[in-house]
Amino acid sequence: MTEQPARPTSRDVARAAGVSQATVSLVLGDKWRGRVSERTAGLVRDAAHALGYRPNLAARSLRLGTTRTALLVVPALTNEFFARVYTGAAEVAAEHGFGVVLYPSPAGVGPARDPFASARAALDGVIASSMATQALDAIRGADLPLVMLDSDPEAPGAAARVNLDIADGIRQVTEHLLALGHRRLLHLASAVSSWTFDIRATALAEAVRNVPGAVVRTVSAPLDVGAGREATERALSAPGPRPTALVCDDDILAAGACKAVRRLGLRVPEDISVTGFDDLALATAIEPELTTVSLPAERVGERGMSALLAVLDGRRPDSGDLPVSLVVRASTAPPPQDS
Repeated sequence: MTEQPARPTSRDVARAAGVSQATVSLVLGDKWRGRVSERTAGLVRDAAHALGYRPNLAARSLRLGTTRTALLVVPALTNEFFARVYTGAAEVAAEHGFGVVLYPSPAGVGPARDPFASARAALDGVIASSMATQALDAIRGADLPLVMLDSDPEAPGAAARVNLDIADGIRQVTEHLLALGHRRLLHLASAVSSWTFDIRATALAEAVRNVPGAVVRTVSAPLDVGAGREATERALSAPGPRPTALVCDDDILAAGACKAVRRLGLRVPEDISVTGFDDLALATAIEPELTTVSLPAERVGERGMSALLAVLDGRRPDSGDLPVSLVVRASTAPPPQDS
């Protein structure tokens, strides 16, 4: 069977006309007057005609006002962080007459083959977490604006990105533990392959690099309380000096780490300090309450939706990482005197 040629995209039109995709959107959306010269508008129209480019139905529907819908792709709904991201996105969307469709792609369970085929005509753009990689595979090449959340700023393919200052969050955690006197750290890392977790490991290594006597050992586990407990038990039972502090990639792993410490007959924080990341409701549900990094999840959703609206309107989205903050609670203390 002969393969059909790829449908030209707005990116192809922009390249042929020598202009930006935003300019193509303005011209083909008939919003160029006063913002783009007549000559440039003519170049865009000529390039689109020569390539046989047809705007996607989502963009046409947006201009006609018949549908204003964004797709939010997240890895799972079981983590409250993503529920809060949705809340923030939906609030901004509602202010602009948009709706948000939520598409969860749980880790280890891939979506149906191209689940967006039937819905694509009703979508104006996509906002996606970098952790939802399986679902993203199905929309690569689709002529829809893509806003990435919590993703590698150097990676190609996104019209805009919204990132948290993850590295600074890890620095705050590490500096807190070092100031308490900890030098033997165990990093309980997420087994999920994602930029947001890779940057945690890099930032932790950099934070202790020039501190005399400071060492970091790393073990990984799936994002599950039981898996975190098992990995921590093995690490704390291994030969050699025991770590005095655990730096966990998120609060779920930290909850598992706290259980492991107790199962080994030790105490948090008297024998071992434990830190998390995210500041989920879980952080104050466990005892002692968890020292962790608070992430403004709603702001991530708000900024993501605002960025998509800006791209659709041919404007430049806001830039700059969202700040995060350390919340010190009872799970951290100075290391034991004999450590």
